[in-house]
Amino acid sequence: MYFVDTIEVPGLGNRSYLAGGERTAVAVDPPRDIDRVIAAAAQRGVRISHVVETHVHNDYVTGGLELARTTGAAYLVPAGARVSYARVPVHDGDRHEVDTAAGLVLRALATPGHTPHHTSYALEQDGSAVAVFTGGSLLIGTVGRPDLVEPRLTEDLARAQHASAHRLAAELPDETAVLPTHGFGSFCASSQAGGGETTTIGKEKADNTALVRDVDTFVAGLLAALDDIPAYYAHMGPANAAGPAPVDLTPPPVADADEIAARLAAGEWVVDLRHRVAFAAGHVAGSFNFESGGQLATYLAWLIPWGKPVTLLAESADQLAAAQRELVRVGIERPAAAATGNPAHWVPEGTDPASFPRATFTDLAERPRDGVVVLDVRRASERSGGFIEGSVHIPVHSLRDRLGEVPAGQVWVHCAGGMRAAVAASLLDAVGRDVVAVDDSFDSAVRAGLVVRSREAGQERAA
Repeated sequence: MYFVDTIEVPGLGNRSYLAGGERTAVAVDPPRDIDRVIAAAAQRGVRISHVVETHVHNDYVTGGLELARTTGAAYLVPAGARVSYARVPVHDGDRHEVDTAAGLVLRALATPGHTPHHTSYALEQDGSAVAVFTGGSLLIGTVGRPDLVEPRLTEDLARAQHASAHRLAAELPDETAVLPTHGFGSFCASSQAGGGETTTIGKEKADNTALVRDVDTFVAGLLAALDDIPAYYAHMGPANAAGPAPVDLTPPPVADADEIAARLAAGEWVVDLRHRVAFAAGHVAGSFNFESGGQLATYLAWLIPWGKPVTLLAESADQLAAAQRELVRVGIERPAAAATGNPAHWVPEGTDPASFPRATFTDLAERPRDGVVVLDVRRASERSGGFIEGSVHIPVHSLRDRLGEVPAGQVWVHCAGGMRAAVAASLLDAVGRDVVAVDDSFDSAVRAGLVVRSREAGQERAA
């Protein structure tokens, strides 16, 4: 018998895995907070004998090195990856016994494309593949993006992705479970394909773009679909190659209202983790709203100047602890300070919290447009499917550096669902703009008759 446990990292759209038999197991692409992996092994009653990386990751700081050190496991890293620490270099075809009693062996398959050194691992039982850990190679319905290494390599890596997908499809049985690391909302995926949460080689043969299209058609479509790369990715690869340090998840120093004010005055970031509804109703002037949960780590790491001290404001100790855990996964190591409670505790005595209104797309449709600026903070790929006529487009991830481009007037800011609009509204509010956060689904804008369909998409103006 064998098992495969999935360790979800939903904020980053990733998965890690623990797989093994009765006595020993392998951890695949573990997250930075390794206590989750250790707890999963303890629950199974197994020893982690191997820790493996499919590639040097660009979207999160790995816990692999520290997990291997902590457990005494062999640390398997693709031989082509340039790293500065001792590891077991993995070459194509290498085999490593995971659990002898269960007949489990891990076989390495070179699958370049997401990175030049990318390696997948087939989990074999008694010589037959039962699962394959595909990292950023073959995903559910799509593949990992090929543009994270070097622009000049992107097309060659895209072609390599096609070949790697076909290699996996040719060498593994149709019933082999495909277990990717990326593709559940991760920006490491080349596109966000549907098709469910689980898949097999056979299903991917029928559905995956890399397996149903010829190489030229596939590469053209893949390159055309690539979206912006989160800015913090530039720091992840070097951190993983150098060898990440252990994490410190102990509570940060507590800041009172005067210290919060002083940190804001010094140009540091004060981040309010509460839900956007609560933030709009009352917050520390100058603070930014990045909701805990969801994609906190992705968007905060994308927008914050790298290395800038950050103070976290949370409604509870649990919310604060969860945010710390998310942020260490992307290299935001320790908050400079933190506070829990509500804005009444965070503003100096005699000072009222700041606030701004929220609205719906129906409210916008009924509002006279004189003096109103509609700001669309979605990504370009989203806007290409339809937009509000006359709106200004600045994606949220570039807004911090482009605040001066927002025209004068009351700014009604929207995204696709409300979360990114709240981030943008907080950025605008912090610099004194009159802002309204549109907290609504973009589908409502269509129903309100506000949306113009993209001509590039061959669509006409919405009724």
